[in-house]
Amino acid sequence: MRFGNIKAAYLLWLLAGLFIFYLWSFARRKRDLEAFAKKELLAELTPSVDRRAEKLKVVLVFMAVLLCLFSLIMPQWGFEWEEVKKRGIDILIAIDTSKSMLAEDVKPNRLERSKLAVKDLVRKLKGDRIGLIAFSGTAFLQCPLTVDYNGFMLSLNRLDVDIIPRGGTCISSAVAEAIKTYKDNPSKYKTLVLITDGENLEGDPIKAAEAAKKEDIKIFCIGIGTKEGELIPVSSGRHSRRLFLKNKEGKVVKTRLDEETLEQIAMITGGSYVRATGTEFGLDLIYRERLSKMEKREFESKIRKHYEERFQIFLGVALLLLIVEPFISGRLRLR
Repeated sequence: MRFGNIKAAYLLWLLAGLFIFYLWSFARRKRDLEAFAKKELLAELTPSVDRRAEKLKVVLVFMAVLLCLFSLIMPQWGFEWEEVKKRGIDILIAIDTSKSMLAEDVKPNRLERSKLAVKDLVRKLKGDRIGLIAFSGTAFLQCPLTVDYNGFMLSLNRLDVDIIPRGGTCISSAVAEAIKTYKDNPSKYKTLVLITDGENLEGDPIKAAEAAKKEDIKIFCIGIGTKEGELIPVSSGRHSRRLFLKNKEGKVVKTRLDEETLEQIAMITGGSYVRATGTEFGLDLIYRERLSKMEKREFESKIRKHYEERFQIFLGVALLLLIVEPFISGRLRLR
């Protein structure tokens, strides 16, 4: 025998409470009767009371409660083999980890806001595989496609702007890594969600998008930031005043959202572009309107034991005891 809900076993403490209640009830009734008449007269004053029947009624109620609680633990025995199939879609998330993602035109900053949005998405997934690509001057697969959402979260939490030594932003490297990841993948629909401010400093993202199209990869772009631009704060070290990132000429760098590039990438691959705002990041919208409606494929199939639930037996006996209990009279028949 095994149990499907062993956590419910703590409810068995209710039996101790019920036992204490009955002890208190009988003791109080006895005390009230003794206050009404002398102990020697009680047997003569209550000749019709059947003590054995009263105790039997208590036992029946006690057993009924015990069986009800036992049924909540979901006892199981006997099993049959069944085939379990996992179906879902593949979602690769590529997050820009360049220094420009430290800009605070989206609170708390672009990178942290992106991570929060991805976490919200993961909580809604049910069986879909998800993977993570980090990119700046180059790209690498931070987490392969998996249904282990806890493992994915650990990889996501480790993302920061120092995770890739090579600085800059190379969108084409993220696309190339996605193509490499999806190699030999039989899925009809291959998706890449690209989260970036779109400022590409090297490589050709348009050619990369055309290469992705040939591999049947749809790229959904989320642009984060503002067209007006924002300064990039950097660690001030021992300085009390705030410092901002500067270029080689010593001028303060201002990062701006490049929507045109991201729109072209999405259009070439048959995906879509969404601009992240303070109220709607866009990732949930893409998943709800596009990704969740894609054809799901079977990831794996395995055989497992399916145990038979037997709680109905104990619940049925408990109900029978509760039905019988009122028909047991607590009084003797006097002739």
